[in-house]
Amino acid sequence: MIGEDQIYAFIDLRTIVLKPEDELMSHMNLSIGEVERFSENENGLFGSAGESKFEVSVYSESIVRVRLTRNQEFSGNPYSVILEPDSDQHVVAINGESAVVKTEKLTCEVQNSPFRVTFKNAEGDLLNEDEPAFGTSWIGTSVTTYKTLHKDEIFLGLGEKVGGINRRGQSFTNWNTDKFGYSTDADPLYLSTPFYIGILEGRPYGIFFDNTHKTHFNFGTSNNERFTSFGADDGDMDYYFIHGDNVAEVIENYSELTGKMELPPLWSLGFQQCRYSYYPDSEVRTVAKTFRDKKIPADVIYLDIHYMDEYKAFTFDNERFPEPAKLIEELEDQGFKVVVILDPGLKTEDGYGPYERGLKEDIFIKYPDDSNFEASVWPGNSHFPDFTAEAGREFWKRELKYYTDLGIKGFWNDMNEPACWGQSIPDLVEFDYDGKKTTHREARNVYGMNMVRSTLEGAKEQIGNERPFTLTRAGFSGIQRYAAVWTGDNVDSTEHMMLGVRLVNSLGLTGVPFSGYDVGGFAGDGSTSLFAKWIGIGAFAPFFRAHSMVNSRDSEPWAFGEEVEEISRNYINLRYKLLPYLYSVFYEASQTGMPVNRSLAIEYYRDKNIYKNEFENQFTCGPAILVAPTETQQKYSKVYLPEGNWFDFFTDEKEPGQRAVIVETELEDLPVYIKAGSIIPMQSVIQSTVEQPDSTLNIHIYHTYGQNSFQYYEDDGKSYDYQQGAFFKKDITLDGSAMSLILDAAKGNFESKFNKAKIYFHGFQKNLELRVNGQSAITSLEDFRSIDPITEFDPKPDRAKKTLTIESIPIIEVDWDSNKTSITW
Repeated sequence: MIGEDQIYAFIDLRTIVLKPEDELMSHMNLSIGEVERFSENENGLFGSAGESKFEVSVYSESIVRVRLTRNQEFSGNPYSVILEPDSDQHVVAINGESAVVKTEKLTCEVQNSPFRVTFKNAEGDLLNEDEPAFGTSWIGTSVTTYKTLHKDEIFLGLGEKVGGINRRGQSFTNWNTDKFGYSTDADPLYLSTPFYIGILEGRPYGIFFDNTHKTHFNFGTSNNERFTSFGADDGDMDYYFIHGDNVAEVIENYSELTGKMELPPLWSLGFQQCRYSYYPDSEVRTVAKTFRDKKIPADVIYLDIHYMDEYKAFTFDNERFPEPAKLIEELEDQGFKVVVILDPGLKTEDGYGPYERGLKEDIFIKYPDDSNFEASVWPGNSHFPDFTAEAGREFWKRELKYYTDLGIKGFWNDMNEPACWGQSIPDLVEFDYDGKKTTHREARNVYGMNMVRSTLEGAKEQIGNERPFTLTRAGFSGIQRYAAVWTGDNVDSTEHMMLGVRLVNSLGLTGVPFSGYDVGGFAGDGSTSLFAKWIGIGAFAPFFRAHSMVNSRDSEPWAFGEEVEEISRNYINLRYKLLPYLYSVFYEASQTGMPVNRSLAIEYYRDKNIYKNEFENQFTCGPAILVAPTETQQKYSKVYLPEGNWFDFFTDEKEPGQRAVIVETELEDLPVYIKAGSIIPMQSVIQSTVEQPDSTLNIHIYHTYGQNSFQYYEDDGKSYDYQQGAFFKKDITLDGSAMSLILDAAKGNFESKFNKAKIYFHGFQKNLELRVNGQSAITSLEDFRSIDPITEFDPKPDRAKKTLTIESIPIIEVDWDSNKTSITW
């Protein structure tokens, strides 16, 4: 007979299990109830509501943290946030019905019956509010916060997520996952950044959900757009609400919270060539020689897993690579850096040094019975260092000396989700989590970030005053402090080419400025037309690498025939011409968190056209260059130009904005436009960043009646001396109404590699009369070609008319030094 305490049934997917009433209740939706008390502390306020504790803390005038727990103490993520609470930025007011925490930018109101949170800006306009019926709720260990979904509210970000630029009507999961050849609707992927930007009636805000368990975001899907929600399988409800007057400010404030990227070495901005795999060493030498013989610029060659002895990290195969140090030195002499792949799994093999040292130092992740977790990956059965433990990170840093002693300065961190065959690490596997001791459920999403953190810190310690380069597949919020990100094992298809653009743009929206994709597609045999299109788009990506998998077609620029080779050379040449502009944009990213590739939703978020499917792949490279990726077979494409005036980069044809234009897109064509008022520094073509360009910096300015400025930045591109002032920084300001261009006095104590500046006046009258520092100056006319045309391979005779030469641009040459220069007309 069924007892009275068993009258409730809990149903799961497999069976019916009878539960007593109190146990069943733990699986019901328990929304946080009435506030029992409000109390003020130095950072905001705290209190209790039913079985829950809450805390509202101010981190800056634009950032407020909300925490709720059903445990005795709050428990958080020690890896993502670097900002500390600020006790001087707020006031607290408590009355009978609510409590208010207010800064100069933001008001957080906590209603007491029941506990609900509302955020408003300084003007009192609503930004975000809890859904009245649900608020924050627990079901078992899972916790979710529900927010009211308003009409036409827009949602951006979440990083490496598929789908459209506007996340409304979609749902996502964050759980770092090895996803070979992923489909264009796959979720989750390799990296988790649980931060999104909302836009309510033109007012942006951000929410960073700081919980490293598996998390879930719903932007109105399957609930008739009643609410949005974010929740986790376990842990506290812990989120930061971030205000910004515009989308860019939200990104910058999020970057203040989670950190900014370090300025990378200049060589990592060059073209990078990879294959799974180049071996033996003679093939690596051949690839390097071919780049130089064919005059195709490149800076990096990758060594994938076949360089290793039986895929074991911290080894070289003695037959395939008998003298790795000599090889690396030879490549260095030719202007190439070598980047090696690193996987976390260490083969459980007697006599294998890293494994034996790991056992001795007891640094591997474990089962609850204290035995080391073991799974199979590339080298076979392996143990995995616990990178959430200081001892595990210190072990990895010491082992890295194997590579740095060989002269290697680039490290590609792969399989660090962590991945293993079968893709199913038991949840009970334990991690240190920096003294907290937790399970795989909480540690997985931060494993890859802590691996590449260890790699970067070890390389910096061992290399000394030279910037290393680190690349990662997996990560979590804050990953930008440690590595560039690439979007994993993509596929050779037009759909993946476009998806890669959106992934990089979305990563930029979540504070990751340095990211990219495998040009040409990793999986598949590649196609001529696809590679031709992809190499052009990739030339404007932060991370610019071609890659292909084993037993597939080569992915070098010359592997697709003479025409594609010429197209590739042209776009790679353009990449190297743009390095002064790109390096300055990277410097801005290191200072503010602003991405290199910028979704149009950053500057033009109020423009509804940018969210349309036909335009959502467009982006700007830095503040000035609008790129409109086009599909492989499109002969004509529609490009949307936002507000303002725009100049075709290749022809100087001027177009008014806030409208779409139809452009020709043959095999070699990529629509690129320059915003009026832009300032773009360029240099001569070089074959690698080791080579010095000629001594003249070419500065291209584009006519406007308004004002704009650009900060030019330069240093030695390799050391950390810039942190002690060894840089050359000059503000360049164009004022169309005052008809002036000011090259401000330089800051820093570094001598520029350029001594002259040739200034090109695009869109100005040809008989422009210029004065330099008040004195009449000699003006001349010069033709300019940003990229070479492709004519000799095309069967159509009319194609030869596409010269791509902009004729008779007014120019002037001035000294490029530390002094201020004023140019008027």
